[in-house]
Amino acid sequence: MTPPTRGTTIIQAAAFPVDAGYAYAHPLDIVDLWRLPDPQAWLAEHGGEVEVLVSSSFFGATRELLDAMPALRLIANFGVGLDRYDLADVAARGVQLTATANALTEDVADLAFALLLAGVRRICDGDAFVRAGRWADGRYPLVRSVSASRLGIFGFGRIGRAIARRAEAFGMPVAYASRSPARPSVLYPRLEDLAALAAWSDVLMICAPATAETEGIVDARVLDALGPEGLLVNIARGSLVDEDALIAALSEGRLGGAALDVFRDEPDPDPRLLGVPNLVMVPHVGSATIESRRAMADHVYDNVRAYLRGEPLRDAV
Repeated sequence: MTPPTRGTTIIQAAAFPVDAGYAYAHPLDIVDLWRLPDPQAWLAEHGGEVEVLVSSSFFGATRELLDAMPALRLIANFGVGLDRYDLADVAARGVQLTATANALTEDVADLAFALLLAGVRRICDGDAFVRAGRWADGRYPLVRSVSASRLGIFGFGRIGRAIARRAEAFGMPVAYASRSPARPSVLYPRLEDLAALAAWSDVLMICAPATAETEGIVDARVLDALGPEGLLVNIARGSLVDEDALIAALSEGRLGGAALDVFRDEPDPDPRLLGVPNLVMVPHVGSATIESRRAMADHVYDNVRAYLRGEPLRDAV
């Protein structure tokens, strides 16, 4: 059913990576700001009419963009990451913010575990070994067992807990650290210090949100605690890892390996990463499945409809 528009202007800040035309199948009248030849001129003329902004975790909303929309009342975010928003400023403006937290948990956890498997079992190295014709020349080296590896998870929200469930199926011991209060219902051991968790772990999985407090938190001390046999997996945000320290640790053999879905600079990662050993990289594709992206689009537009109808919002921040 097409919701009443009430004269509301809705703008979409950028193109979103859903399959072609899916988002636009929703019966809402939306101005695609990113398609306009002069977005600033449009905002100067019509910004005061905008009540809803649809944006994403990659683009967010700058203070200047929000200033151009004084009547804004809702930001419907495509994604779970909110580090591109000044949350205090958004709240001070009286703007509601929603995310798509429940739409992508399982697929992100799947990718996290795929990276873990690729890193521990050296899948990419094995692929290169066969493609290079080296199989007939010598035996491929032994690697570690996944089930014998201890998994430390930093950040124990929805995605962290989903990864822990997968680890249980593989027989992996699990411990965690989190900046959030301890959950009485969680039975896994909790370590208060990230370096202590790294020292305990064979694989350290980074799932925590990007905040001022977590920027660069995976530093040389944490990487050295993980050690020359350890594997770092990051599916959170690149800002959590000190990439200079990571490159040095991998290059010097002080860290066993890393598997990364996210980077400090996207979509142009540090070129030094291309030359370091024992590194698996994918281009920030944790939620990049047809099912997740459709569910995320549904969450976004369900929130817009709910706002227009005066109904409760899904996944309000």
